[in-house]
Amino acid sequence: MLRVAILSSWHVHAMEYAMRFNNREDAVVTCVWDEEAEKGQRFADQVGVDFEADLDKILAREDVDAVCINAPTNIHKEVMVKAANAGKHIFTEKILTLTVEDGEEVKAAIEKNNVKFTICFFHEALPHNLLAKKVVDEGLLGQVTYFRVRNAHNGASGDWLPPHFYSKEQCGGGAMIDLGAHPMYLINWLMGKPAEMSAAFTYVTGKEVEDNAVAVMKYDCGKIAVSETGFVTSSSPFSIEIHGTEGSFTITGSEVRLNSRKATPGDYTGVVIPNLPQALNHPVDNFVEGVLNGEELRYGIDKAIDLTAMMVAAYKSHETGQFVKV
Repeated sequence: MLRVAILSSWHVHAMEYAMRFNNREDAVVTCVWDEEAEKGQRFADQVGVDFEADLDKILAREDVDAVCINAPTNIHKEVMVKAANAGKHIFTEKILTLTVEDGEEVKAAIEKNNVKFTICFFHEALPHNLLAKKVVDEGLLGQVTYFRVRNAHNGASGDWLPPHFYSKEQCGGGAMIDLGAHPMYLINWLMGKPAEMSAAFTYVTGKEVEDNAVAVMKYDCGKIAVSETGFVTSSSPFSIEIHGTEGSFTITGSEVRLNSRKATPGDYTGVVIPNLPQALNHPVDNFVEGVLNGEELRYGIDKAIDLTAMMVAAYKSHETGQFVKV
């Protein structure tokens, strides 16, 4: 049985993760800590477990084997290093930290204390994205030349995101660092880490952080990748475009198409693909299986640090108006 402490209810997915752990037969949430005691007590009452206001005390509890970190991003390093030094396995919401240097400190603590780590890159487990990976890896598009991912919603224009998601101090940014993390890590997973990046952010709803954002990435081999996101779009389906010298692959909402000169008729060339790969288990399940049963953890610390490096470059580019090395 994996006994898990929820460290903060700050992130909007905190309750989802608590439920995912509790819905397993081999995992259970045992207690909650929060940087705001009143908020944490309410969350603990909802989950039906103890609340502990002292982080050091909760990390010293014998009924805590692992932690699920949903804290404000600006305290991620402090919380993760303490958790690792206490010998607790770590599951966390993206992004890892606000600087690469802080991420490296987290990595050093994880490796020193031999604890398991997973960051929630759940888009890498979804069937349509797994097919995109297969198409690229099998060379069905020839040499990939252009890659675009869009992931957006109306959290700001629809006024349903919590106010603290617009705190530059806590979040480090707005739409790009939050929702835009998914396109960014998909780009790194499918295309590799880019060489340099340029970004443009705007402020449609007048918050102190951006709510409409795009980043353009260049690779030494000539590829271009584009990451699009925002909190001000009401009906924008998740979408991917991958274009290469031998074909194209697109995802628009639930529609998936492949058009490739290298594909066989069995690949459903040029039409909607009806049979997608089976989804992988959710990162929470991968984490539990990895800790308890030795399953390979798919979303490790190096991938997490790569995402931080890409975000740092995007925000630096926005500030300077120039391409920035990643």
